[in-house]
Amino acid sequence: MDFGIKNKWGLVCAGSKGLGRACAESLAEEGVNVVIVARGAEALAETAAHIGENTEVEVRTVAADITTPEGRKEALGACPQLDILVNNAGGPPAGNFRDFEIADWEKALHANMLTPIELIKSVLDGMIERKFGRIVNITSAAVKAPIPILGLSNGARAGLTGFIAGLSRQTPMHNVTINNILPGAFATETMNGRMAAMAKQSNQTIEDVAESRLNAIPAGRFGEPKEFGQLCAYICSAQASYITGHNFLIDGGVYNGTL
Repeated sequence: MDFGIKNKWGLVCAGSKGLGRACAESLAEEGVNVVIVARGAEALAETAAHIGENTEVEVRTVAADITTPEGRKEALGACPQLDILVNNAGGPPAGNFRDFEIADWEKALHANMLTPIELIKSVLDGMIERKFGRIVNITSAAVKAPIPILGLSNGARAGLTGFIAGLSRQTPMHNVTINNILPGAFATETMNGRMAAMAKQSNQTIEDVAESRLNAIPAGRFGEPKEFGQLCAYICSAQASYITGHNFLIDGGVYNGTL
């Protein structure tokens, strides 16, 4: 299937590793020129080289912190025009909410709620004017089923989800859609870090935590980032113009509910 997005320009945040990289790669495979932003220049260069070797699109990199005004300005400035925005940022640390300070909450809200909103505000009117736009926010399965030790993430991402629920109904008549993807357990560095935190808090080994998580996944395995990236690419396709305001849960069947 031709997704109808060849020669579009996309900005993928935290695009050098994990799920962000998978989204950048899948978009590039559909002919989208990509700007990938992350803080680590070395990982960015490796990802850009990989995409360049396997596709014919233009790849630009921005080594910056997307949560800062300067980082957002640099990332947006690298795009000739922005047709696709993939918001993504590393989740805040796990822990007991009793140990969190106001500064911890402010940092989580800034990275996982306010930064995506600022980026959306910067690009939305241009998308509306050009009659094409796809915005995808990478959030978490914890939005549907909160994880007790991820209180900071639960709160910040739920706030973003509520905001998107209102905004996303104001844009599809302009061929601009806004959706969220909620990942469960994927084989990434982020998941490894979270399992290490869970192991420390519960006095278990990482292997025990990993086995416990696997046993809870009906699919019997962790997700592959490529699967996530391909879902993102479809949501950004021309064919997905009738889909907006949705939370796409991709968790191997963990969430046991009808809604």
